[in-house]
Amino acid sequence: MEIKVLGTGCSSCKALYTTVEAAVSELGIQANMVKEEDLMKIMEYNVMRLPALVIDEKVVSSGKKLSVSEVKELLTK
Repeated sequence: MEIKVLGTGCSSCKALYTTVEAAVSELGIQANMVKEEDLMKIMEYNVMRLPALVIDEKVVSSGKKLSVSEVKELLTK
């Protein structure tokens, strides 16, 4: 599984990355995590609000603060 957190380095983006790390750890899953801060690469995903969460190249959330339980639900779908 590949998980990307898209964001320009703001506090919300960093918080989402930390939340995703916690969810992955709690679930005990193997995942390649990437914090994508390159604006040109972020634009390729056509997201209008940051931070955004991408799982296996599919945008599953954008512009929201997610809890660990919300991220866990998205990871197990």
